[in-house]
Amino acid sequence: MSRKPVTITRSKNARKAPAPADDGAVRVPAPGEGKRGEQGYLGYLLRQAHAAVRLKMERALADLGVTSPQFAVLTMLNAYPGLSGADVARLTFLTPQTVGVIIRNLERDGAIAMTPHPVHGRIQQWTLTPRGATLLKACRQRVLDLEKRLARDLDTKAETAIRRWLAGIAAELQED
Repeated sequence: MSRKPVTITRSKNARKAPAPADDGAVRVPAPGEGKRGEQGYLGYLLRQAHAAVRLKMERALADLGVTSPQFAVLTMLNAYPGLSGADVARLTFLTPQTVGVIIRNLERDGAIAMTPHPVHGRIQQWTLTPRGATLLKACRQRVLDLEKRLARDLDTKAETAIRRWLAGIAAELQED
């Protein structure tokens, strides 16, 4: 069986390959360009934005000795005191193993404390200590500065719509 010529099998919308740089290497587009911009897949753009926010957050919290996953754990324990490690893992999108390491480190540093569950003795519940609350307050100010930067070009209506859209995606896709 003979093969079709390449020109026949190509899509009319086929994109050209990125132009090589002067040294012959392909130039990687910057964020906001090509498929890393408005032409990109929504899932990729969400991941790209998340990576950029996480990097900025890591840098903002570094001198406090807190990572963004630790900040997420502290935030959830502040919002929902008495969570188990498994609950924290689900809420922070981290593995139970990762949360176990984070919890041990935060407990060692005096930021959180464990209490046994009143009914199920094997379940450990975690809460912030006063030291953890102070640390979270310092972290939160830096993260709020980043949040303000994220929303600086949005009016209240647009910000509300984006928050609703993002929360709706999470809720809808969780159901599948």
